[in-house]
Amino acid sequence: MSQTKFNVRKVAVLGAGVMGAQIAAHLVNAKVPTILFDLPAKEGNKNGIVLKALEGLKKLKPSPLSNKDAVGYIEPANYEDHLHLLKDCDIVIEAIAERMDWKADLYHKVAPHLGEHTIFATNTSGLSINKLAESCPDAVRPRFCGVHFFNPPRYMHLVEIIPCVTSDAGILDNLERFLVTTLGKGVVRAKDTPNFVANRIGVFSMLATIANAEKFGIRFDIVDDLTGPRLGRPKSATFRTADVVGLDTFSHVVKTMDDTLPGDPWHGLFKSPEWLQKLIAAGALGAKAKVGIYKKDGKKMFVFDAASGDYVAGGQKGDDAVKDILKIADPAEKFKQLRASTHPQAQFLWACFRDVFHYISYHLADIANCARDVDFAIRWGFGWSAGPFETWQSAGWQQVAQWIDEDVKAGKALSTAELPGWALQADRAGVHFAAGSYNAAEQNLVGRSTLDVYQRQLAPARVLGEAAAPLGETVFENDGVRAFTTGDDILVVSFKSKAHAIGPDVIDGLNKSLDIAEDRFKGLVIWQTEEPFSVGADLQSMLPAFMTGDWAAIDTTVRRFQDTSMRLRYSQVPTVAATQGYVFGGGCEFAMHCDKTVAALESYVGLVEVGVGLLPGGGGCKEFALRAAQEAKGDVLAALKDYFMAIATAKVATSGQEAQEIGFFRKGDPVVFNAYELLYVAKQQALAMAESGYRPPLKVKGFPVAGRSGAASIKGSLVNMLEGHFISQHDFFIASQIADVMTGGDVEAGTLVNEQWILDLERKAFMTLLQNAKTQDRIANMLTTGKPLRN
Repeated sequence: MSQTKFNVRKVAVLGAGVMGAQIAAHLVNAKVPTILFDLPAKEGNKNGIVLKALEGLKKLKPSPLSNKDAVGYIEPANYEDHLHLLKDCDIVIEAIAERMDWKADLYHKVAPHLGEHTIFATNTSGLSINKLAESCPDAVRPRFCGVHFFNPPRYMHLVEIIPCVTSDAGILDNLERFLVTTLGKGVVRAKDTPNFVANRIGVFSMLATIANAEKFGIRFDIVDDLTGPRLGRPKSATFRTADVVGLDTFSHVVKTMDDTLPGDPWHGLFKSPEWLQKLIAAGALGAKAKVGIYKKDGKKMFVFDAASGDYVAGGQKGDDAVKDILKIADPAEKFKQLRASTHPQAQFLWACFRDVFHYISYHLADIANCARDVDFAIRWGFGWSAGPFETWQSAGWQQVAQWIDEDVKAGKALSTAELPGWALQADRAGVHFAAGSYNAAEQNLVGRSTLDVYQRQLAPARVLGEAAAPLGETVFENDGVRAFTTGDDILVVSFKSKAHAIGPDVIDGLNKSLDIAEDRFKGLVIWQTEEPFSVGADLQSMLPAFMTGDWAAIDTTVRRFQDTSMRLRYSQVPTVAATQGYVFGGGCEFAMHCDKTVAALESYVGLVEVGVGLLPGGGGCKEFALRAAQEAKGDVLAALKDYFMAIATAKVATSGQEAQEIGFFRKGDPVVFNAYELLYVAKQQALAMAESGYRPPLKVKGFPVAGRSGAASIKGSLVNMLEGHFISQHDFFIASQIADVMTGGDVEAGTLVNEQWILDLERKAFMTLLQNAKTQDRIANMLTTGKPLRN
């Protein structure tokens, strides 16, 4: 018998603090009606605490809200007047302060009001779930568990589900389905141990880094230079991360470890250093207090120096010799050189890796169900590009294990605890294999979850060692694209270029793929194996023609780009763009010309060509002019103005939903919250169109434009911006060219034109700008520095 479907109609969040309010925000991003509770305010509106939190959500950067209307779907409530509303909630998430006694009081208060099937979950970051369950009545305990979101909840992929001994297996599966598909999360099932998986290891890693920095005398800013992107970790690295999290919050998590892990062989490390306690006492709590380990004075950055107890000028970098070691591509060679080097910074880095490897191998059996869960937890919760077990395995398991063992025996490690026997097995090649990942408690390999929701992930996140062959069967491949099928009559095209930039090889490959799709397939999907979708036209590939002044060759390339956009629009099979990450310039133009866009929530979309002194030349200006004409209720210029500003100011949508509001994507196109489900949904959309008897749209015979009078009106407002010094003379020139193209050129208002008319204007203006010295300076600056030039 098939199981009953679990529908989530409404969710309540208890606690409108930083985490509670942002969890509520992400729920309404996903169109889940949400009630946000807090204590009744002592004066004024009784929902005052929640209302203040909702106002706060609108100001946060990066925004927890994916569209401007979302916050209106959070219903404010207080524990005095509204507990009866809980009976209609399918999930209730408690997110109040980390105090066992406060949580117990709240559970006694809310339990009688919960619906008989309501899942009740706590967002604790480290308290015992079994202990908290004791404060729930017997009837609620099977539906109680931990659900630990990471901050900020919209952007951090990880959610830990922590069962208690009484948790019902079906309830946990339903919660996981909801978290994965509706909220787009990566779920790790954790054991009920202090701080669970990610915080236990991530915070240990920070403590080990702090201890080793002191041991080897490495300044905090140098530590951050060495332990950020150079190790495949976030820019905030170690000490900046502590500032962002809040030094008080970080200290609280450390105290939880100190209080609850007395038997841990590293227990002596679970103390906030004296200098950290002094900063907290002085109110220097990090980013939220605008001063912490780092502080800014005007444009100068200062960093705390633990040795002197004072701030010193910041910005020092790691030694070049050490950075050269970090650039070595072969992990085995890199680790060999780090360990052999006598440079204190290299010794520091080796020590940090060694101590984390030592810790995770020692504790694998008691804190996680398998090594994969550890690596995913750290990748998704702390933003590392590779998990710690993956890093160890890639560097040669046996050799690294031997080095750790030697250091432990020589008293160099942070603990004298012996490496577990399994880690030193003579035949061990690692912990991740095609058959599964190592479970140290049961000494076997654990495969991936078989929960139905994961069948939607055609290209799931993988750990090193289980990496599969490229997805599907290759149908066609050139230097620019790979086109493949998984046997369902849809041809999927992925770009092979750097950042999926669109150059001649990509254009040739996409056209060839369209030929094949029209001949043999039901539809075509453009999907990249990893983000970004595309950063736009490959300016680098135009460079040779650019340097020799071969304008005719560039004109031909731009024409071919436009023709490819138009082929996507009028192809004999449905075309779908599956976007995530940056969808810029030409990438945005391709998506705009597909029949449908399936956007990952975190799609950042814009026609950003003015940043390099150009205008959209692949059909973007034409497409907005056409959409304005189709939407105009008799006044084309009024409909055009917002579209013009989106291009002229290089406006970027910060979510798939906002891309629909601005008009880059169509309203009603699917927005997918879990990027790993993107390909599945895009293919389903293409198949649905094909099965409904797809025919390409009829070519637009003629549409009205705003004409020269419309262009004059737009330029009038540009003159005001120029005179007010909001834009430069060259900005004015570019924007005027955009206005001329989008209004249809030198014609009367209301003149009917076809798409090719605007495309020709667009290409001509593109070439005019390309031959302008100031635009050439902007392009050169972007290619050399990666930053836009305002000239």
